[in-house]
Amino acid sequence: MRNIRLLLEYDGARYHGWQRQKNALTIQEVLEAALGKLTGEAVKVMGSGRTDAGVHARGQAANFHTLSHIPLKAFHEGLNSMLPYDIAVLEAEEAPPDFHARKSARAKTYEYRILNRPSRSPLNHRYAWWISDPLDLEAMDQAAQALMGRHDFTAFQASGGGVKNPVREVFSSQWRREMGDGLIYSITANGFLRGMVRSLVGTMAAIGREKFPSGHLQQVLESRERRRAGPTAPAQGLYLRQVEY
Repeated sequence: MRNIRLLLEYDGARYHGWQRQKNALTIQEVLEAALGKLTGEAVKVMGSGRTDAGVHARGQAANFHTLSHIPLKAFHEGLNSMLPYDIAVLEAEEAPPDFHARKSARAKTYEYRILNRPSRSPLNHRYAWWISDPLDLEAMDQAAQALMGRHDFTAFQASGGGVKNPVREVFSSQWRREMGDGLIYSITANGFLRGMVRSLVGTMAAIGREKFPSGHLQQVLESRERRRAGPTAPAQGLYLRQVEY
């Protein structure tokens, strides 16, 4: 039995997230169907985490087990020839028998992109959150620094998350400007709660619009009260950037 690890990139706009569902098209379903045709087996793919509907990935990790003797090149090039235009395998490699894309992960990095200009962009409407109001990037970055370290992120968990331990450790949290109109938030942590990044971004965007002071995010974090956080940012601006093992 071989354990194959894949590195994936995908545009999540057409999909209802990563995880297979009964009545909606997902990344996992499409990938498993292609692997089934390639190997002749019923393959179950395990991803490093569930990306929500409309969320993209530049570095999603996944693994699956197979008895097939197909060379690694076929899992790379062969899969890409069978997958739709918006899903691609970047790498395929042999993994240790005990490797698990989710359980073996030590850290993940997400990015969130905002287009901050007066006019909307038809070319970016599926890949960034358009905000026409001026944003105070310095205040947003100051708020982002409050996330460093170990915290209980209950206040930034979407309804239905229900994890037993809401404590996560954040290794990096910062905003930067890109190409004049683009703002990018990057966060690296040992794990994320459901909807956590989008909730954080929505709150920091409210700070950038001067609806809250920069210290508000830390107050919300300490309160553990979801109602005190800002609105949840839309899915199209979120990208799973990297998974570390």
